[in-house]
Amino acid sequence: MLTCCFGDLVLDVIVRLQQPLARGADATSRVVLRPGGQAANVAAWVSALGGAARFIGKRGADDAGRLAGERVAAYGVDLAGPVEPEGSGVIVSLVDPDGDRSMCSDRGVAPSFRPDELDPAWLDGCEHLHVSGYALLRDPVRLAALRAVELARARGARVSVDLSSWSAIRDAGAPAFRRLVEEIAPEIVFANEDEDAIVGGPIPGSAWILKRGARGCSFDGDERPALPVRRVVDSTGAGDALAAGFIVGGPELALAAAARCVQQAGSMPAS
Repeated sequence: MLTCCFGDLVLDVIVRLQQPLARGADATSRVVLRPGGQAANVAAWVSALGGAARFIGKRGADDAGRLAGERVAAYGVDLAGPVEPEGSGVIVSLVDPDGDRSMCSDRGVAPSFRPDELDPAWLDGCEHLHVSGYALLRDPVRLAALRAVELARARGARVSVDLSSWSAIRDAGAPAFRRLVEEIAPEIVFANEDEDAIVGGPIPGSAWILKRGARGCSFDGDERPALPVRRVVDSTGAGDALAAGFIVGGPELALAAAARCVQQAGSMPAS
């Protein structure tokens, strides 16, 4: 099954703190560079879990963009979408010693993806289209995402949406965002508890996958505990791994992928 993932490809700068931040002073840390972006994360995990994956999004051809693109392609992901000379997105992820993270995001050129830049051939063979909620927050990328949904549905594909960020939904206007997702009518919606709360709960007709972090996940009402792990290293990308696992193989693979993700640094599968 070919899963197409629409959204962002960025370079993640992961700062794993070994002591608390000190204003105006140093904090000992371990810093690594990894490819990231919600749609690219899901595509990489789909490929690592045995599926075929294509990333669709606008990205830059600068140093950060080339590095991120090469790393994602190495997972076996097909890269599609317009490429600008520069403007790659960069996200700085601050991970505390317990594995919780805060992100500072610069999405670069990704939100400028126009619907006229979307080549219908990029959706050929697509059986499942996964749309990052970040792509639904502003124009013109929102219009490009809706066009991708239209093209995918014309090819018989199922559609899933990850709500992505409660704070971004708040800033964009939660009622309008919910109406847009209702209009898309995805077969599957992925949300964490904060996103669930801000949009007002499940959307009728969509399977509602509620991510509860260390407490597990509700798969459209089927409550499952998280799998035990030896140590949480970094929670970045665990929800994306879970989404990929569910798309490829259902709840069991979803939980296994999330558990695998939190025991490594970075949002994509460890090599």
